[in-house]
Amino acid sequence: MEFVTVFSAFSPAAAELVRSRLEANQFVVNIKNETAALSMDGYAMAAGGILVQVPEDQVAEARALIDSEGPPACEQ
Repeated sequence: MEFVTVFSAFSPAAAELVRSRLEANQFVVNIKNETAALSMDGYAMAAGGILVQVPEDQVAEARALIDSEGPPACEQ
């Protein structure tokens, strides 16, 4: 199963909020770079942030859900 990034954040809280929104709507979710971001200062920024990913066949629906709900308050 190929995962595609649908959201990136530099805040673990923002990534977790998006993950929980997606999972509540029955999406399969993978988080990439989360543990490295917590353990190494600046790594999340160098790696492109904490990546919230879904299977490629769920990308359009996941992005539509994220767009409809707006960015997490901790990202604004």
